[in-house]
Amino acid sequence: MKISGNAILITGGGSGIGRALAEALHAKGNKVVIAGRREAVLDAVTAANPGMESMLLDIQDGADIAGFARQAVKRFPSLNAVINNAGIMKPENVPAADNLAIAEETIATNLLGPIRLTTALLPHFLKQPRATVLTVSSGLAFVPLALTPTYSATKAAIHSWSIGLREQLKDTSVEVVEIAPPYVQTELMGAQQAADPAAMPLADFISEVMTILETQPEATEVIVERCKPLRDAEASGNFAQVFAALNARHG
Repeated sequence: MKISGNAILITGGGSGIGRALAEALHAKGNKVVIAGRREAVLDAVTAANPGMESMLLDIQDGADIAGFARQAVKRFPSLNAVINNAGIMKPENVPAADNLAIAEETIATNLLGPIRLTTALLPHFLKQPRATVLTVSSGLAFVPLALTPTYSATKAAIHSWSIGLREQLKDTSVEVVEIAPPYVQTELMGAQQAADPAAMPLADFISEVMTILETQPEATEVIVERCKPLRDAEASGNFAQVFAALNARHG
């Protein structure tokens, strides 16, 4: 991916990894448009970053996504990149049967949302000289967290979908790049995560991601060092040990 000169749409851009990526890419000279459901939060981010713009989007609403994509292309005809970052992560107690609503919401947000939005934007992207679809998966795509089984499953699905989409688009102007974060200091699972010393500081994660994007423009996967033990667990033969250690820490 070329690191500057793009028009980039970032879902979930009001907080956490989405906001941090938006600000880092904005600083590199890209036109950045952040999207999310909380207008006040989006307004605060754009006010702090002159030139950045925002749009309201309910990523769980398929009909809203289609209309949103049409509006985005109309407002920003040079749009040539999307970062499918919006996501939720909630614990589930499957034996207690309190998981189904969480599972359905998670699939709608984390899996159907990126698929729907990418599908809606793709006809426009295919007309651009170059374009990029960036998906945000997780280290849990490779080693699942039992506490959040549907979240882990959606991220595994996003990883697989990214590979398939990349192959289908290999002879076009559209590239597909997957970013797989480790456990990062954000509020994805609450304020305690943002202060957890076991999590990777957000600024460090973004810095490493930007370095990879800038120095490895042909990279199809962006895997920071902290995520490599999870990404490589199966191939290295250490899956059982890594799975046990991960779930012992977060059980």
